Amino acid sequence: MAEFWEASNKEIAKRRERVFLILAGIFLGTLAMLNILGISRFINLFTIGETTYSVAVGVLPYPVTFLCTDLISELYGKKRAQFVVWVGVILNFWVVFILWLGGVLPGSDAPEFFYIRSLTFGAVTASMIAYITAQFTDVYMFHFWKRLTKGKHLWLRNNGSTLVSQMVDTVAVILITHYFAGALPVEEGRPIIPQLLTFIGSGYVFKLVVALLDTGPVYLAVHYLSNYLELDPMEGYNDVNVTN
Repeated sequence: MAEFWEASNKEIAKRRERVFLILAGIFLGTLAMLNILGISRFINLFTIGETTYSVAVGVLPYPVTFLCTDLISELYGKKRAQFVVWVGVILNFWVVFILWLGGVLPGSDAPEFFYIRSLTFGAVTASMIAYITAQFTDVYMFHFWKRLTKGKHLWLRNNGSTLVSQMVDTVAVILITHYFAGALPVEEGRPIIPQLLTFIGSGYVFKLVVALLDTGPVYLAVHYLSNYLELDPMEGYNDVNVTN
């Protein structure tokens, strides 16, 4: 009987680590992809009058990162979520280093590479500051709402944390990209503030819609994974190897 329980516990531990690795992998892979794609192209969402509302192609997968950190926060606890966020910071430095190295080493002419490199440097610098601020805001707000509601109303902490952190991220990345990197496609001769507000509004509305749409999938994922991993979301992941 003791051997059976030991084997069972080992299998559950493997499941928990595999699911964590998948969530962390999706988070980090998406983060690397969006930083490289960055502001290489803007996607038009809709046009009202003479104003076209658009988002950078790098914004498209960005809500997935908040979905992953919310699931990690819910199932594995605050420390694990913060750990993944810090690994993401290291990953950003790694992307910048490789792009820098690829540009300084001797080689063939590659204007496409240097174009993407210049955009990525600006985008990563902006997103690094915004990312750190927004992701830690997301983790903090998620657990704030979880404590406040005593573990109830998952929809509130999922949407509440994401919507606040997405606003922080959107404002920060647009302002830094423009004033620091000078990489936004703004129109010369037109007032800059309305243009920046349009970029902020476009990005935030897109993230808002995605955040509201992912509420259902989050509920289903938490319900299924809680049973599959034999975890109590109120306690998080807490075994002999990892303590939250």
